[in-house]
Amino acid sequence: MPAITADTLTLPRVAVPDPAAVGRRPVRSVTTAPSGFEGEGFPVRRAFAGVPQSMLDPFIHMDQMGEVEYAPGEPKGTSWHPHRGFETVTYIIDGIFEHQDSNGGGGVITNGDTQWMTAGSGLLHIEKPPEHLVISGGLFHGVQLWVNLPRAHKFHLPRYQDIRGRQTALLASADGGALLRVIAGELDGHPGPGVTFTPITMVHATVAPGARLELPWNPGFNALAYVLAGQGFAGDERRPVRKGQLAVFGEGGALTVAADPAQPQAEPNLEVLLLGGQPIREPVVHYGPFVMNTRAEIIQAMDDYQAGRLGVVPAERLPHADGPVPEGD
Repeated sequence: MPAITADTLTLPRVAVPDPAAVGRRPVRSVTTAPSGFEGEGFPVRRAFAGVPQSMLDPFIHMDQMGEVEYAPGEPKGTSWHPHRGFETVTYIIDGIFEHQDSNGGGGVITNGDTQWMTAGSGLLHIEKPPEHLVISGGLFHGVQLWVNLPRAHKFHLPRYQDIRGRQTALLASADGGALLRVIAGELDGHPGPGVTFTPITMVHATVAPGARLELPWNPGFNALAYVLAGQGFAGDERRPVRKGQLAVFGEGGALTVAADPAQPQAEPNLEVLLLGGQPIREPVVHYGPFVMNTRAEIIQAMDDYQAGRLGVVPAERLPHADGPVPEGD
């Protein structure tokens, strides 16, 4: 699981929260993600399955894509599909993915890169492995997160943020036992590169066997910890968690995760995606690729899609590895 790595001894340290000053967040629930398939058949774990929307707000949906070792000819993606009313965040840990949309946006993301797509008023979108990976096969592992947009921004013009792994803020835990990659929001005053309409924090933490990670956390945000690999514990109560499980924390100003001293042979560290956001607290009507506030808005989105008002599939073009697809003539 390469993503972006660094020597934690050389990085800025995140201070351990003072227990006399902030309350530690208890663990409210631990759920196990069911497995399924997305698009043309790539395997996913549905990270938020069974968790009430009120505990996830402002997050809507998250898939762990892979981890899978494809044989030659096996890599798969999605067909062209619409989106409206939210943002998709695609974080690639291993492998390569191409994106393209009906507005001319897109690009290629690989180990540690993130593509942040604000669907807003709507577009058509496709994501797939590049042709050379289809031919050769190889390892693929990533996450796609859906972040809701508040009513005032649901019809914002679509936009992309192409975040390279080297742009993420790299930090270390107080004892150096964990590497923290801040993708969006901020952690202990250290901002990540992702810009969001709804205030959130998104951090990928690699916790060494036996290490304990204690972090300050915005008390106005919710707090989620999804285990990408390995096994360990969540909260001061040490609730066991393992790969494919989501821990939802209660209220407080600090959270804790810890890695089991004994990790699976193929997964040497506890890998955790930490998410928090300011709840939007607006009605959510989610139907397929549309996330709106009312049923009438969903019907309108379907009508607009069928009428071609969300865009048309463009002619085939090759994305560039370091930026968006160029505008056509």
